[in-house]
Amino acid sequence: MILTPITPQALPQILDTYDAGLARYPLAQAVFRRIAATRRQCPDLKADLAAGRAKALALAAKFGIPTIDEDPAVAFSWDGAAIRTRSETSVVFHEIAHWQIAPAARRSVPDFGLGAGPETGCAGAANAAVCVDQKTQEHEENLASLLGILWEVEHDEPALLAFAEQNWLELYDRAGTHLHFVHSLEALRARRLIDAEGRPCLEIAFSSSP
Repeated sequence: MILTPITPQALPQILDTYDAGLARYPLAQAVFRRIAATRRQCPDLKADLAAGRAKALALAAKFGIPTIDEDPAVAFSWDGAAIRTRSETSVVFHEIAHWQIAPAARRSVPDFGLGAGPETGCAGAANAAVCVDQKTQEHEENLASLLGILWEVEHDEPALLAFAEQNWLELYDRAGTHLHFVHSLEALRARRLIDAEGRPCLEIAFSSSP
């Protein structure tokens, strides 16, 4: 959920300020500009949030990730075997990103052992299945957020909406905000989940985390 609402009128100045803050980081700036360029698909910060779901389903199929055409509210977003996909396009991309990031041992755990996401109906069961510490939870949620957004960019979806909704533009004028974006990209690159141009790869993370 977005912390500080953004109006279409304020958006150009916000994006320009964020872009300027990345001037010392050419890769991060190039990636941000690809995200910002999706504004053309949502000039008033509105779009059909389910219109691109077929693209996300096609990506899941490339990874061999099973999907179920159900609302996550009836059970889990990820039930340990499949993604429930009757949700916003960005949510499906986000779950695919979680699958890429999660170690193999946690792919059989509801919601990847991270606790219930906002779409999961069986929140109690998902939270009972948590098997990582809070630092890991926060780190993987952060990486899955950004990786899912990058998949949206690659599929010509309005990724800027998710970038704003998931609070990457919060405190947009602070150096710490820009560094958070830079470091998150570096972490994805270290896991070989994005390439040298910052584009997502059809790979899974290598990880020793539980």
